[in-house]
Amino acid sequence: MIYDFDKITDRRGTNSLKWEVSEGELPMWVADMDFPTAPEITEAVQKRAAHGIFGYTVLPDEWYDAYLGWWERRHHFRIEKEWLMFVTGIVPAISSAVRKLTTIGENILVQTPVYNIFFNSIVNNGRNIAEAPLCYDGENYTIDFRELERKLADPQTTMMILCNPHNPVGKIWDRETLERIGELCCRHHVIVLSDEIHCDLTAPGCEYIPFASVSEICRKISVTCIAPTKAFNLAGLQTAAVVAADETLRHKMRRALNTDEVAEPNVFAVDAAVAAFTKGEPWLCALREYIAGNKRLVSEFLKREIPEIKPVPSEATYLMWLDCGGLPELKNGKKTGGELCRFLREKTGLYLSGGGQYGKSGENFLRMNIACPRSLAENGLNRLGEGIAAWRKQTENAGAKRQ
Repeated sequence: MIYDFDKITDRRGTNSLKWEVSEGELPMWVADMDFPTAPEITEAVQKRAAHGIFGYTVLPDEWYDAYLGWWERRHHFRIEKEWLMFVTGIVPAISSAVRKLTTIGENILVQTPVYNIFFNSIVNNGRNIAEAPLCYDGENYTIDFRELERKLADPQTTMMILCNPHNPVGKIWDRETLERIGELCCRHHVIVLSDEIHCDLTAPGCEYIPFASVSEICRKISVTCIAPTKAFNLAGLQTAAVVAADETLRHKMRRALNTDEVAEPNVFAVDAAVAAFTKGEPWLCALREYIAGNKRLVSEFLKREIPEIKPVPSEATYLMWLDCGGLPELKNGKKTGGELCRFLREKTGLYLSGGGQYGKSGENFLRMNIACPRSLAENGLNRLGEGIAAWRKQTENAGAKRQ
């Protein structure tokens, strides 16, 4: 089947978080896609809706089989049925895990720049953020294992939230890296909470490695959060899962999810997930190719038109992490990426995410969501070009006044 990702779907007036913006603005910020989900999923939801009775819902064997089959077939990881628990979303699962598996006042380690909602789940629950910043050499991100172990060795650090693949930098962590993380966390009695929501959005030819699949150590010390929502654009249906192989961690997570009342599926959550994992594979493969095309478009545009902005090479996600440190005002520290982000929105209507919200090391970056029809991506790039030209002119005028 040929899928039309070029078709523009008007999302205004649908209570879309992403598109609740002023007329004329182009939102390329929050991580949801401007593509309708796979037709097979829409059909499953419509079929369920046609029944007309939307009562309490239980988890059938088909839901478990769909997850188990997908992870074994696509990710080479055999999950046992009893390891799997339903949850309404990844963020609720993370917050529940923080509350149940750690104590107020303890440290939770994150590798910045990283998904900013991790900070909320930590701070809002009375825990402390321990940052182990990733190393950036001007092109790629790696882990400073000496700094990581120093932070893990603090007795107050009891959990590490791993982003695998990593949002916003688009990094797929390799087996050796994950194994080393697992060994360090085990040595220092730190639980790993692995957010793997972006796992199915890898570049064509690339595969992610589930943290819990790497070794017996990784499996024993971890809780993993997975879902079809990011890859199939289903966030509004609130359907996800938690995987815990260790019996004690599994018991605690089951209690946590039920205590927080996030363990019961809504009437569409089951059917959508089953359809995604049993019938959505062709659509997903086509989507990944299309996103790769959009990434090439952005990279070529920046190289040609705005060489001071460099896209960080990305192996996963539909988010582009743009290094703006080459722009003079950012390079000399007089401005930040957040200020540039606000300027672009005011001058051109292009709504991106400022990198500073993902940690201090992201201050000179912008995050751009390119999961949209190509014409919208081109529109966004044109606005970016216009905005940077205006930014330069403003900078030059300010310099002239100072002289």
